[in-house]
Amino acid sequence: STEDLNLKSDQRAVRELWVSRGPIVQFKLSDIGEGIMEVTVKEWYVKEGDKVSQFDSICEVQSDKASVTITSRYDGVIKKLYYDVDAIALVGKPYLFPEVIQEEDVVETPAMAQEEHTHRRSKVTRPRPRPRQTLAMENNIKLSEVVGTGKDGRPEPSYLDLIPGDPDSARPRPNRRQSSHPQHPNHVMCVLWSPGFHKAMVKTMTAALKIPHFGYCDEVDLSRLVTLRAELKSMAESRGIKLSYMPFFIKAASIGLLHFPILNASVDEGCQNITYKASHNIGLAMDTIQGLLVPNVKNVQLLSVFDIALELNRLQTLGAAGQLGTNELSGGTFTLSNIGSIGGTYAKPVILPPEVAIGALGKIQVLPRFDAVGQVVRAHIMNVSWSADHRIIDGATMCRFSNLWREYLENPATMVLDLK
Repeated sequence: STEDLNLKSDQRAVRELWVSRGPIVQFKLSDIGEGIMEVTVKEWYVKEGDKVSQFDSICEVQSDKASVTITSRYDGVIKKLYYDVDAIALVGKPYLFPEVIQEEDVVETPAMAQEEHTHRRSKVTRPRPRPRQTLAMENNIKLSEVVGTGKDGRPEPSYLDLIPGDPDSARPRPNRRQSSHPQHPNHVMCVLWSPGFHKAMVKTMTAALKIPHFGYCDEVDLSRLVTLRAELKSMAESRGIKLSYMPFFIKAASIGLLHFPILNASVDEGCQNITYKASHNIGLAMDTIQGLLVPNVKNVQLLSVFDIALELNRLQTLGAAGQLGTNELSGGTFTLSNIGSIGGTYAKPVILPPEVAIGALGKIQVLPRFDAVGQVVRAHIMNVSWSADHRIIDGATMCRFSNLWREYLENPATMVLDLK
């Protein structure tokens, strides 16, 4: 009956969560590794007064190595933000004050109407989407093709409201980085730049200028490798992997480093101590939306060509999305720069300290060459340019390493003898 139902409803108990305000605690910027002592605050995902839960994104910070998203360690309410966007935050120092929300013991209480106890429940407000990305997606704009208007060239949400030279347009048009046409007076010409990575490049290249570079160049006939890759390409695609020439270049370099370990060493700033590295963490200079970055493939000496291709695909995906982290960008021992993918034949690569050697690969060209019997044939030729730290590496060592590396690539079947 109706009376029985009401009686059962009154007797039914529910678990109610009582929420009280806790202490205001210091939220200190934790150590993010690699000896980093300061970071740049790139973006806040919360504002004062916002409620957050554990693991909610609080802000994004930029070190001189990578971008890191900081998450909340508490459930609470943001009371104070210490730093503005683009300000420098110090590791170990507080950067926001959250008031902690404490959850008391759960008790059994008689059932209540929904409207009577809804206000007692802790309702979390999720951080709002990033304004620049949201506006860009709404207007079908690629931020990589747009020049920024904010501090240090960062794109600001307000600039997306500009409609340069076209007041009747329904949405803004992205400004291209380069244009041969005169700019409209309303155009804002800036440069997109990431302060953290810029700072790292300035620091690294300034240190590199102190290194006496020894240069060595040669050409490699990749005709047999071109044929081999063509045979393996479809097999790799069936496994979901794009197979380029780079995995072969990296593996050949690793085998060569086993014979010339000095090239996989590092040297201290005073050039007093040389450290030989057991791991071949071979870096690949990569042109990304954040500028020049050098992620590395770890322990190449233990990987197959297919394993290297798999890891390169992963790194390239992260680089295209601007998500390369400290793990991918640190720990390199030797570097190759595939400048030929953009253009050019020879280069003068700059060593990335504390490494002691680097190679730059030119584009592959089909050129006439003489074969073993003196006949002119089509050959796939690539030029390579090496730079070595002449304080610890002599010209003969660099030349012998290059010859061995070239032999592996000109006769890829010989690599099988030394594969592990």
